[in-house]
Amino acid sequence: MEHKHKTRATSVVHPGWSKNAVIYEVNIRQYTPEGTFKAFEQHLDRLKKMGVDILWLMPVNPIGIKNRKGSLGSYYSVRDYLTVDPEYGTMDDFRHLVNRIHELGMKVIIDWVANHSSWDNPLITEHPEWYTHDSSGKIVSPVPDWTDVADLNYDQPGLREYMKNALIYWVKEANVDGFRCDVAGMLPVSFWNRAVPEIKKVKHVFMLAEWDTPEMHDTAFDMTYGWELYKLFNAIAKGGKPVSHIDSVLNHEDTIYTPDAYRMRFTSNHDENSWNGTEDDRLGDAVRTFAVLSFTLPGLPLIYSGQESASNKRLRFFDKDTIRWDDFPMMDFYTKLILLKKNNQALFNGIAGGERKKVLVSAPEEIYAFIRKKEGNEVFVIANLSSLHHESELKGNEVSGKFKEYFSGEETIFNTGKKFDLKPWEYRVYIKK
Repeated sequence: MEHKHKTRATSVVHPGWSKNAVIYEVNIRQYTPEGTFKAFEQHLDRLKKMGVDILWLMPVNPIGIKNRKGSLGSYYSVRDYLTVDPEYGTMDDFRHLVNRIHELGMKVIIDWVANHSSWDNPLITEHPEWYTHDSSGKIVSPVPDWTDVADLNYDQPGLREYMKNALIYWVKEANVDGFRCDVAGMLPVSFWNRAVPEIKKVKHVFMLAEWDTPEMHDTAFDMTYGWELYKLFNAIAKGGKPVSHIDSVLNHEDTIYTPDAYRMRFTSNHDENSWNGTEDDRLGDAVRTFAVLSFTLPGLPLIYSGQESASNKRLRFFDKDTIRWDDFPMMDFYTKLILLKKNNQALFNGIAGGERKKVLVSAPEEIYAFIRKKEGNEVFVIANLSSLHHESELKGNEVSGKFKEYFSGEETIFNTGKKFDLKPWEYRVYIKK
């Protein structure tokens, strides 16, 4: 099943360090009882040991007080683009954190909210013309429900210049390695296409768009959100969608994105956790199974704060709600998955990795199997994506020779007709010897 990629021009060159990277989203407010940069710093050694490469910090800016939601407000209601929230510490604390992350050989990107500001951001009085007004001249929210923020208007060249310089400021002043851009597609793509090359003159940053349209990858962004696959995982876990839809989604991606466009794979993040439920709520017994697919299908995998401790807590968005850490029951599992990705070139990101090829197995269709190959490295994955016990056998000769199962260490010789006995939601990952 070879799928031809769309020949779409792109000028994006990924930072070399991202080719086999894994991203970890940090919710500073909820990470520790203190909710500060300093307190979070105590976790860095653990995250390094787990194998994380890129730490994405949710917005570090001060939060608006006017029209605030909840007691602490939304992280995404920015009162000042050029400093940090005093709740988290000082700018020096932040620089200290960035330096420590770099000392450990990791990278850090910060969440950037360019589409809207809080109602008490000084820009609203200094430059009211930079905001969107209704027919009566009143400044409006971007969408009716986001009552705590005011919409910025990118038809204004002055705003574009200000926002570009604010991004550059964080690279120069705090040495961050890139940005995760909130609702990136609600801004004109022309803003990003002009701003990002300017930022890259200062440093080769990594750019993640919270959006999923292909043009995001043309000039500005390394990675976009793989929402469609994420939603499909949830639906399959509930028995609501056939497993064959995985191929439909991925084949469609292959036709609209360039081969080197990184797509983010995840089973949770701050939005999904707070608004749609924890991974346990959504995936039940299939949590590990879909995590394995997130790490082995083409894409760059994300882990959200608390997943490694099976926190199973929907964190409140506008109030203090510390993550339950317990004894990190999923830590070993995620450490193994990260190592699997790092040590197998077939699983690298974009064109650095191998293409996914479907492996034919006998019925039932709940068994999903694929192989990725690159530079002599082969990784074969087979999973039972159902709550029933299933038997299956290999067809064709896509998988042959001696393989070792990654989690159990068991060695197997594969040939046509090789039989599998898979328990509900059971997965196996085989690496060619």
